[in-house]
Amino acid sequence: MRITLTSLLALSASPVFAASGPFISLNNTNFVVLLAFLLFIGLLVYLKVPGTISGMLDERAKGIQSELDEARSLREEAQSILAEYERKQKEVQTQADQIVANAKEEAKLAAVVAKESLKVSIKRRLAAAEDQIVSAQSAAVKEVKDAAVSIAIAAAKDVIASEMKASDANNLIDTAIKDAGDKLH
Repeated sequence: MRITLTSLLALSASPVFAASGPFISLNNTNFVVLLAFLLFIGLLVYLKVPGTISGMLDERAKGIQSELDEARSLREEAQSILAEYERKQKEVQTQADQIVANAKEEAKLAAVVAKESLKVSIKRRLAAAEDQIVSAQSAAVKEVKDAAVSIAIAAAKDVIASEMKASDANNLIDTAIKDAGDKLH
């Protein structure tokens, strides 16, 4: 129906029917164009084209507004996420700096403890070495004394054996036996 009506209007506005003459005449081109324009506007109003177009424009405006609102909310969300990540990055940096500072302090304390431990270890080793020296010295003195005693005993044995008579030796043995018997009882 629209196609036939459009064709009819196009034919009625053709220059064949329009001619110059009085204004309110179908022979006047300006009048025919005016009638066609008014008829076209009336047809658009009758078919509710302006309402449909304004409805479509309103829907498009609502769609654009909702897209803008969504974009604005996404932007705000992205900014809040960015701010949160920046805050977290600062916290992590602060924690890393704190960890490094703690590690340095612990290293200093460990160095002090190691130095003290080394000093104590050196003192113990020096004391042990001194004890070994004293022990070795005592052992050497004892060895010398034992050797001197052994030499003195051997010399005394030789002197006694060469100067003592058999009867004196028998008397000494009897006295030693008697003394041992008294000491045992």
